[in-house]
Amino acid sequence: VVVGMGGKVCGFPREDHFMITVASEIMAALCLASDLMDLKKHMGDITVAYDLDGNLVKARQLGVEGAMAILMKDAIKPNLVQTIEHTPALVHGGPFANIAHGCNSVVATKLAMKMGDIAVTEAGFGADLGAEKFMDIKCRFAGIKPDAVVIVATVRALKMHGGVDKKNLQEENVEALKKGFANLAKHIENMRLFDVPVVVGINKFISDTDEEIATLRKLCEDYGVEVALNNCWAEGGKGGVEMGEKVLKLLQQPKTPYKPLYDVNASIPEKLETIVKKVYGGDGVLFEGNAQKQIKELEAFGLDKMPICVAKTQYSLSDNPALLGAPKGFKVTVKDVRVCTGAG
Repeated sequence: VVVGMGGKVCGFPREDHFMITVASEIMAALCLASDLMDLKKHMGDITVAYDLDGNLVKARQLGVEGAMAILMKDAIKPNLVQTIEHTPALVHGGPFANIAHGCNSVVATKLAMKMGDIAVTEAGFGADLGAEKFMDIKCRFAGIKPDAVVIVATVRALKMHGGVDKKNLQEENVEALKKGFANLAKHIENMRLFDVPVVVGINKFISDTDEEIATLRKLCEDYGVEVALNNCWAEGGKGGVEMGEKVLKLLQQPKTPYKPLYDVNASIPEKLETIVKKVYGGDGVLFEGNAQKQIKELEAFGLDKMPICVAKTQYSLSDNPALLGAPKGFKVTVKDVRVCTGAG
């Protein structure tokens, strides 16, 4: 704000807010761009202000998208590292799935697919968040679809979803494990919505007992899903052989076309209702006053025909971290709706 003669305010105050790097629009744009020139286009599409008539002002109109992109000319290159068993790994990008789209970069994934026989990538923070966003956002932008999905599960997490306090998770509790399996079953069901074969990888902890592991295997088999023990933490690559063999078997199945959960041309409320009802298992969405106003503004600008990226707790399928297992009969409350025109 510029204060002129006599204390009169000249110019326009600009309100903004702090945004953690892993949720920034720049991070999303970098991870969803196909190359440097595409990143420049994404940068140019970022909305930076409104003009006096209420129209959007994009970075391109200020002529700064080239400078923004050139700052990222090295950042757009994936980082090649190796595991202690000398397996190549591309580490690139870091949007968190509870507050952003939760996937590594399209550039890194496509590079891995080109250079390796099989590329494994992570979609972080729960299949209701990271995996849904991987399928509905990243796959849509990149024109790809995974041939198989590994859902990583732990005995400890399922016991917690079965009602065990975090302080007591190392104690054997087969009944709580059985009860908490409802959470894993919902994640399996969610991945099947996208028409992909699924295997459950049981990530073994030292405190897991033989009976608990056997129970979880049986629960998965009875549910009709492939399951394997993953003991890479203790045994390295050798501990993941069973899971690797199950994945290879799934890869032999006929490939299916890309199947997103929703049509991007549906309205914002329709897309959110689809995610909440089909993925979270809820009854619907409640929009607070500010969110309703924001949706109307986006519709007026024609900016509602884009994928939806939900920011919510990773501790529950609902928006309430205390609702564990596979809750029913809840509604998700939307407090804020904002558009990332640069990320798309």
